[in-house]
Amino acid sequence: MENRRKKVLVIGVIGADVHAVGNKILYHAFTDAGFEVINLGVMVSQEEYIAAAIESDADAIVVSSLYGQGELDCRGMREKCEEAGLKGIPLVVGGNIVIGKQRFEDVEQRFRAMGFDRVFPPGTAPETTIAALRELLHMDGEAV
Repeated sequence: MENRRKKVLVIGVIGADVHAVGNKILYHAFTDAGFEVINLGVMVSQEEYIAAAIESDADAIVVSSLYGQGELDCRGMREKCEEAGLKGIPLVVGGNIVIGKQRFEDVEQRFRAMGFDRVFPPGTAPETTIAALRELLHMDGEAV
C-alpha cells in the first residue's frame, strides 16, 4: 500500500487584520478533513505565507481577510510566490476581502486577475472551500 503524505495547507489572516475566529474555524475544518494545516494566525505578511509554504513544502496557500483590505494586502502575491520558487502553487482567498458593497463577480474577477485560483465571498461554508481545495489539488475521491 502506498503511503501518501497528507496535503499541506498554509493558512492565516493577511495584513493588519486581527480577526481570529474564522481562522480557527477553518483550521479545525481543514484538519478534520484530513489536511495538514500550518496555521500562521493573524496579521500575516505575504512573505510569511511564502516562507511557511517553502519550509513545509505546502500544496496550497489559503488567505483570509475580514477587515476589508484584502485587495491591497493580496496584490502582488502570485508574483512573489513565483519569484520564491512556488510557481503554480494554488492560491485561495476568502472572507470580507474588499471595502463596501461590491458585486462579488467583480471582486472575484479582480482577484483572479491577481493570480488567485479560487475566491470566496463572506460567509462561505468551510465545506465549500474544502471541496475547491480537493479539486485544485486533484484529489478526486481520495482520502487527504
